[in-house]
Amino acid sequence: MVRILGIDPGLRFTGWGVIDAQGNRLSYVASGILATDSKASVPERLCVLSDGLEKLIGQYAPDEAAVEETYVNQNGTATLKLGYARGVALLIPAKRSLMVIEYGAKTVKRAVVGTGAATKDQVTMMVKRILPSAIIQKADAADALAIAICHAHHRTSQNSIAMGKVMA
Repeated sequence: MVRILGIDPGLRFTGWGVIDAQGNRLSYVASGILATDSKASVPERLCVLSDGLEKLIGQYAPDEAAVEETYVNQNGTATLKLGYARGVALLIPAKRSLMVIEYGAKTVKRAVVGTGAATKDQVTMMVKRILPSAIIQKADAADALAIAICHAHHRTSQNSIAMGKVMA
């Protein structure tokens, strides 16, 4: 069994989700958001995210972490701020010696819904189907669980391929 922490980074809201994966069997552990005060300075907000992720890792003891890659949009300032939050999301698990894997949004959507063009509502609906006991407060938490699910599927496939190579 492996415990996976999925992280959907954002400076205002960072979604997080923890699942346990045993082969193809996935089970919900916890999820939520880390919220920052938009009136606080960027360094203060990054400290909130850092402290929150440290606490989550201490509480849930994940084995691996999966983080959504940054998408680039028209607003350079917003993209840069998202990059700051993403840096924290990559750094904190790495400092705790977790393997950290990154996935693009389309890859996550394909893994969970079956199409890279899925809407947020479709992702949330499929996360609820895959993890029926999941308590989802916000779309950011659903996205984080989707990232964890994506990683679980990819690692199972990679392990199967590796086993096939060993067996051949």
